[in-house]
Amino acid sequence: MFILRRMKLARGTSPWLIPVAALTAAAVAGSRRSRSWAMAAPLLAALTGMMLWFFRDPERQPAEGGVLCPADGVVQSMDPAPDGRTRVSIFMGPLNVHVNRAPCSGTVTTIEHIPGGHLPAFDKDSERNERVVWHVNTRLGDLEFIQIAGAVARRIVPYASVGETVRRGDRIGLIRFGSRVDVYLPPGLMPAVSLGQHVRAGRTPLA
Repeated sequence: MFILRRMKLARGTSPWLIPVAALTAAAVAGSRRSRSWAMAAPLLAALTGMMLWFFRDPERQPAEGGVLCPADGVVQSMDPAPDGRTRVSIFMGPLNVHVNRAPCSGTVTTIEHIPGGHLPAFDKDSERNERVVWHVNTRLGDLEFIQIAGAVARRIVPYASVGETVRRGDRIGLIRFGSRVDVYLPPGLMPAVSLGQHVRAGRTPLA
């Protein structure tokens, strides 16, 4: 109980967590009267515990200097774009923190939700998945990053709005059950990460 009191949960988790937690409570209450409930209770309790872990939102002090990684996970690819930018893709696994953070300070100029499919985030065709495209006006110029839904994730929850000023390391949104975040580094910026590297949102320098 002490751990649960100290655990902060991400905004936007209630529609998923509350029904499962309520069903778990009902199963525990009914386990003495029903064998079916008694069998279901441990499974539901485990599912509730997994969701609590999935939706955790730890406090973090942003690292000093540079552009920061917006997501926990593994650097999946680094590709030059035709316009001179560099795209860095970070794959978020089911055990990673799913809250994304602003790579750099600036003013949000656009937030565009694009409907699409739900292929696994590591699939080469996942760029056609449901996604939210952010543009932030920073001291480095326009910074674009994209939250991409995956096979399990069905909802991306932005925390900021157009016109809002965000600081590097601020929470900017949640991809329920994880997926992928792409960052397009402006021309002249070189990635400070390597392929396969494990990174942390708001803590690992990206460029």
